[in-house]
This record gives sequence, structure tokens and C-alpha cells, in this order.
Amino acid sequence: MSSIQPVSDLTAHFGFWLRMVSNHVSHAFAAKLSDKEVTVAEWSLMRALYGKEPTPPSWIADEMGMTRGAITKLADRLIAKSLITREASTNDARGQTLALTDRGISLVPDLAALADRNDAEFFECLTGEERETLGRLLKSLAERGHMTAVPVE
Repeated sequence: MSSIQPVSDLTAHFGFWLRMVSNHVSHAFAAKLSDKEVTVAEWSLMRALYGKEPTPPSWIADEMGMTRGAITKLADRLIAKSLITREASTNDARGQTLALTDRGISLVPDLAALADRNDAEFFECLTGEERETLGRLLKSLAERGHMTAVPVE
């Protein structure tokens, strides 16, 4: 008969609590975005393009820490929704650039307001000092762990 070894409880792990909070915050934000027919990943790409001149997909991929293939798939979906355009680069005959359409440009502030509202709904229960501390700790963990990819899922 095998003996059962003592193991730590799920709730004893920071990862458990981070995942619990992250899942709830992310799912609520995804639901808000779905009303606008945009996914979190699509929003992330739109936000990365906002206020920029037409930009090569490779630059956006590097900035977001994503593969070029992932950016291409997101771009294809946003092009189909008439939120971004893909055009030949004026600097490189073989290159392409991505840019928000006028519709995309006008939608980004609305989506950003949804992100702000979502954060407020989840984190307004914390004091200002607690929010600052949480933000500082999360940023420190990301920096120390060299976590640079934009979370899109």
C-alpha cells in the first residue's frame, strides 16, 4: 500500500490567487469587449497601433512579444471587421504596414474606457496605496522574470 505524502493546499500558492483574480478580471473584460465584437487579442493589437503611423507587422510583433504569424492572424480578423488596413510599405516594395482605419481609430477610446471601467470594478475595493503597491509588485515580478509579451488570452 502506498503512503500518502503531505502536499500543500492549492490556496497556499500565490499562483492560485493570481490566476483566480486574473481569470475573473480577464473574463469580465472579454465579455465587455464582445459587446463591441472585438476580442482581447484584437483590442491589444488595435491599442498597439493607436496613434502610430502605418507600422510593419514585424515591429508590432516585436513590441507585443508575439510571433509574426499571430499578428498576421489578428490583422486578418481586424481587416475583415474594417478596423485596420494592410498596405504595401512605401519604404520597402516587399514589406507591408498595418494601420487603424478611421472606424478603428474612433473605437479605441471606447475600448480603452471599457478597460478602465473593468479595472475600476475589480480594484476599486483597494485603497489607493494598495493599488499602487499591487501595481508595483506585479510590474517588479514581470520585470524580474523578463516577461515582455503582451497578455492577450
